[in-house]
Amino acid sequence: MNYQETLDWMFSQLPMYQNHGKTAFKKDLTNSLAFSEHLNFPERKFKSIHVAGTNGKGSTSHMLASILQEAGYKVGLYTSPHLKDFRERIKINGQPISEDEVVDFISSNASFFDKNKLSFFEMTVGLAFESFAKHKVDIAIVEVGLGGRLDSTNIITPLISVITNIGLDHTQMLGHTLPEIAFEKAGIIKKHTPVVIGEYQKEVHSVFYKKAIETYSDLFLAEQNITDEYASDLKGIYQSRNTRTAVQTIHVLQNLNFSISENQIINGLLNVVRNTGLLGRWQVLSDSPLTICDTAHNREGLFYVMNQLQNLEYKNLHIVLGVVNDKDLEEILPLFPENATYYFCRPNIPRGLDAEDLMNICLGFKLKGDVYSSVSKAFEVASRNALDDDIIFIGGSTFVVAEIV
Repeated sequence: MNYQETLDWMFSQLPMYQNHGKTAFKKDLTNSLAFSEHLNFPERKFKSIHVAGTNGKGSTSHMLASILQEAGYKVGLYTSPHLKDFRERIKINGQPISEDEVVDFISSNASFFDKNKLSFFEMTVGLAFESFAKHKVDIAIVEVGLGGRLDSTNIITPLISVITNIGLDHTQMLGHTLPEIAFEKAGIIKKHTPVVIGEYQKEVHSVFYKKAIETYSDLFLAEQNITDEYASDLKGIYQSRNTRTAVQTIHVLQNLNFSISENQIINGLLNVVRNTGLLGRWQVLSDSPLTICDTAHNREGLFYVMNQLQNLEYKNLHIVLGVVNDKDLEEILPLFPENATYYFCRPNIPRGLDAEDLMNICLGFKLKGDVYSSVSKAFEVASRNALDDDIIFIGGSTFVVAEIV
């Protein structure tokens, strides 16, 4: 198979959360552990930092990778989901692994996949760890896919465990209360491994504190410890929390004998996009009219994005909106402004919510607009309607943004 055929097989044959939702979620690490043994335990051959959290884990992971690259380290970066190309998930010093590497890995392990029925995510994690080991990275930043305790990435023993924050997302799988979700995220904390908590949240702090005590792990609160403000090329106002989390993590790394200067921290945060290729975080696509996209998709993330959006100056606001069908719209739609024109669309994945259904639900929240046959068509009409001093915002789902950037 060539690269495209390999991807088609991966996406169509194996359970994949972004397509199928909770039915693709496996509450078991058996396959991941067996695959690791089959690959001769690649995750043991490089140092790592494990990053979990409801919001900000992707941005924080990219910030950490950028800083470490500025410091001269060879850095592996594993994140999900991808926006345009599957290989965005697995990068080394900001560059995706090669198409040939993906094809060779899938073909050489085909019999194992067939026998053990690995999920898309289990297979992808194995590919990431094998690549990092083969390319001999100095350190890898590994973002949790979903939850933490039972996530396929949770076979690593990292130098540091990082948890950005806790919010109500993926409740079908992780629990319906903040402490329940925090328990799942805290599952990445390992024995004698320092843990960085990005935000102090009274409702869940005891969960992390208890886990740190049980595992004899030092606990660091970034929100309290990092008081200096750091600039970043990631411009969302919510990024200040992520910069503090990243800086606190780097300080812990410095105590573990990593050589990283203050200038390298500053330059790393200023050059995240250049160093890592991160897309979709308050990304400005055009200045006239100002066109912005953001992958925020749950209540906590959208709260900051919508506040920032409505604090901008504009004549008219146009919002291209699409969501997945398991999204709790009662939670997120009250955050969207009524004084905007909406362009309802369906992201092109099986989980995408029908645009007509979305419009009808939105009418109950006084959000009005028209239905369009695709994300691209919705954006095309919004662009045609917008004046130079208007603003266009594209969001509601990672998969809506993926069709635009």
